[in-house]
Amino acid sequence: MSDQWESTWKKAGVSYDRFIRTTDADHIKAVIEFTKRVQAAGDIYEGEYEGWYCVGCEEFKREDELVDGLCPMHQKKPEHIKEKNYFFKLSRYQQALLDHIQAHPEFIQPESRRNEVVAFIERGLHDLSVSRSTQKWGIPWPGDKNQVIYVWFDALLNYLTVAGFPQGGYENTWPADLQIVGKDITKFHCIYWPAMLMSAGLSLPKTVFGHGFFTIDGQKISKSLGNAVDPVELAGNYGIDALRYFLLSEFGFGSDGEFSHQRFESVYNADLANDLGNLVQRVQVMVGRYLDGSYGNLPPHSHDTSPYQEAMQNLRLDKALAEVWLLIRGLNQFLEEEKPWELAKHDKEHLSEVLYHAITDLNQIATLLMPFMPETAHKIAATFANDTVHPEVGLLFPKSDQPLERTIKIA
Repeated sequence: MSDQWESTWKKAGVSYDRFIRTTDADHIKAVIEFTKRVQAAGDIYEGEYEGWYCVGCEEFKREDELVDGLCPMHQKKPEHIKEKNYFFKLSRYQQALLDHIQAHPEFIQPESRRNEVVAFIERGLHDLSVSRSTQKWGIPWPGDKNQVIYVWFDALLNYLTVAGFPQGGYENTWPADLQIVGKDITKFHCIYWPAMLMSAGLSLPKTVFGHGFFTIDGQKISKSLGNAVDPVELAGNYGIDALRYFLLSEFGFGSDGEFSHQRFESVYNADLANDLGNLVQRVQVMVGRYLDGSYGNLPPHSHDTSPYQEAMQNLRLDKALAEVWLLIRGLNQFLEEEKPWELAKHDKEHLSEVLYHAITDLNQIATLLMPFMPETAHKIAATFANDTVHPEVGLLFPKSDQPLERTIKIA
């Protein structure tokens, strides 16, 4: 699957410093060293586990986590497994975790996730089975070839691996300021992970943010549930940037969001094709027509971006985009009020001022859109680059005359 993931990220404009697989040699080395540190802390012991194991979650489930005997996430009955394992003394860190969360409320965001985690801890933590004897793939347990390290105990450590642990200098990038995870794995990242770090004597991440799910007909989009959607295919003729905009603007980042094909098409035509695409095109055309496609020194940016910055700091991505669209709609209104096409007939000096202001605003808009719609942002910047308008950039978001449903397939 790794080739498919790498290909998808490339097509979706998702960048990263490193694509890690947990079979990488440096990761195996990091996991073994970390496990030895936890053993040295006296937090590992041998025992026998018997219980329900969900293959989809790769996790043992407590009885009170099942709904009608089924995993609530995968709607399947877990397997009943009994085997000898190594256990991590998770229960030893129950109070330490509660104390840390209370002292650092920013540790788990949003607040709803923090409340869920605290409630789970307060029900009582049980020691965690951290090895498997019946599973043949995985990193061998140090000193015991009959056991492999439990996949979650292993996988969580890739954050340390990419920071360079256990080599010197990993402290330059660890602990993380922010880790972003899906809400279904906040338990692993906000209970198991910090307890493991405490045991090994390492610093905890400053914030773990558990985002919500995109749903179709009220169900999480999931391959295991059979309603998966390929994001690249979903973008269809509309482009990845359009899909990124829709998903990040429509829903609060910490909440679930219901995906609607009809709503996607509506937002595309209203916000992107009309508000933004039409704006860039009309300014481009007017500069070419009234200023012969060139311009001089632009005025400085005049808009206060502090609300945008605050929204980004708080991971209110929808609010940050809303602030950008205030600028976009404001500039559209400014042009309607100033009427450059009328100024061209009798006031060329003020016409230049109006168009220079529009170019400045569009450059600022391009900068603010860069984290959300990188391809679009680059096109806007390229349109008004080097004191010259470049018409070959073309229309950013042509209106679609084809219903969105015809451009995608749901697996």
